[in-house]
Amino acid sequence: MKARRITGDIVIYVILTVMAVVWLLPIVWLVLQAFGNSGTAAESMRFIPSSFGFENFIGLFTNEIWTVSGSSAGNPHFVPDQNGFTFFLKTDGGQFVLGSFLNTLIVALCTMIVSTLLTLMTSYALSRLRFKGRQMIMRVCLIMGMFPGFLSLIILYWIFRLLNDVLGTEMSIFTLVFVYSAGAGAGYYISKGFFDTISRQVDEAAMIDGASRFQIFYKIILPLSKPIVVYTALTSFMGPWGEYITASFLAGTNRQMYTVAVQLYTMITTQEFSSLYWGWFCAAAVVIAIPVSILFIFMQKYYVSGVTGGAVKG
Repeated sequence: MKARRITGDIVIYVILTVMAVVWLLPIVWLVLQAFGNSGTAAESMRFIPSSFGFENFIGLFTNEIWTVSGSSAGNPHFVPDQNGFTFFLKTDGGQFVLGSFLNTLIVALCTMIVSTLLTLMTSYALSRLRFKGRQMIMRVCLIMGMFPGFLSLIILYWIFRLLNDVLGTEMSIFTLVFVYSAGAGAGYYISKGFFDTISRQVDEAAMIDGASRFQIFYKIILPLSKPIVVYTALTSFMGPWGEYITASFLAGTNRQMYTVAVQLYTMITTQEFSSLYWGWFCAAAVVIAIPVSILFIFMQKYYVSGVTGGAVKG
């Protein structure tokens, strides 16, 4: 029995080690490419670059970004002539990339605040209140959560065109916040499960003292629910931080309204410039991973508590 148990443990650890290597290998390769000095296509084929430095990070925020606007002939660093034979658009890389980072940060932070409030209030109402249609609402929300959000892009397109021409304008940033947070209440199930673990006697004692439902929620339940608040805030922040489909749809052709995901996609989709911007792309991927990584490092304890606490009861 002991030999069989040891053999089983060895097999399990070997499988877990292989899975960890497969999962970590792309991340390690991306980081190595970001710190490699050469951004050529030939260099990207090497797992370990021939030299290391910070050239990609410096170029990402200081150099000029070139994109094709017409003929793709010629050197990508060639300034367009007056005859119109070669057409290139030139934008300042530092301002452009920093602008996309700022757009993404604004959208992610605003979405995190609005979505967290909506999710927690909906979860508290479904956990504590008993009203007609409550079970049906929970079932409908669970079923709707099975469908990806981008399926609604067509109807959203026509809604926003009828209400206001927000596509490609400054309003697209606020529209993104609205789209990302509008259905936040449908993700109630984990938060509701956590609220179910808090005794109702706490609410009853507060009601005897004259507290309203909102006061109970704000002053009593939320301070007792720090893990689920942190979990909800983190998940609400992560979604907009790396989302591409809706952001590219609402930004349209206005490059000033690009988020980081849209900006990175445009940097490497042009075949003529994919090797030129490859190192910058990897550097930008490392940069945008830093905020989320820091949040997880400092909030990991609350994040795990929120997930496990919300899974106790449905």
